[in-house]
Amino acid sequence: MERKKLTIEAIKDKKKSGEKITMLTAYDYSMARIIDDAGIDIILVGDSLGMVVLGYDSTLPVTMADMIRHTQAVRRGTKNALLIGDMPYKSYDTQKLAVENAARFMKDAQCDAVKLEGGTESLEAAEAIVGSGIPLMGHLGLTPQSIEKLGGYKVQGKTAEAAKVIIEDAKKLESAGCFSIVLECIPNAIAGIITKELKIPTIGIGAGVDCDGQVLVTNDMVGLFDRFVPKFVKQYVKLAPQISEGVKRYKKEVESGKFPTKEHTFEIKTEELKKV
Repeated sequence: MERKKLTIEAIKDKKKSGEKITMLTAYDYSMARIIDDAGIDIILVGDSLGMVVLGYDSTLPVTMADMIRHTQAVRRGTKNALLIGDMPYKSYDTQKLAVENAARFMKDAQCDAVKLEGGTESLEAAEAIVGSGIPLMGHLGLTPQSIEKLGGYKVQGKTAEAAKVIIEDAKKLESAGCFSIVLECIPNAIAGIITKELKIPTIGIGAGVDCDGQVLVTNDMVGLFDRFVPKFVKQYVKLAPQISEGVKRYKKEVESGKFPTKEHTFEIKTEELKKV
């Protein structure tokens, strides 16, 4: 049976039916094809590419140019999943800038939607993006672009006061027109309250099983990024050691003359070789 292209409405319908939503990140064509072929609902080109692909210590140095280039590559490998571009740091500081950059994702990279971080502080940008006709996903809890303000990569909403702020911000984002919200690193109980009170889907990452769906950074999930592994990540495979072993075997065989063999070599007919 041929898969149908996922739409915003199809994602929202999953919440109504109780069907869990699956979401993963991708930053290039090859990984996008693998994820899309596996049937994942949403592919996010996250600004996490700054750390897992570009080697930065945080997401803050990532530019719109970085995001557009990688999203274009992912678009070429994505046929059925909903494709979302992550608005990078300082790309939505004003309503005008927010709409302009969101439009770049839609026009230049052919995204289906965009995502931005923050609650009340990002509300005007969110309203402007939605008002311009661009579908928007919100992101609350641990928001990596605010890591300096948050004091590091820490669980958010652990006090009643902090939890209430996140809950209220979620409602504000829903009212602003977001079609879904990512909840990152907040207590399971708080994510459950938000999921129950909102009509739009919640996508958890370190927010427990009660969310309407789950997202992970693919490079973490498949064991390619081993600088650190967050508590909320489950590594389903560990590719880094396998790749390392393959590279070492390649090096050894080249140095010893075992590679390439005749199997990997092109031949020329004897009569043609004599002419040479």
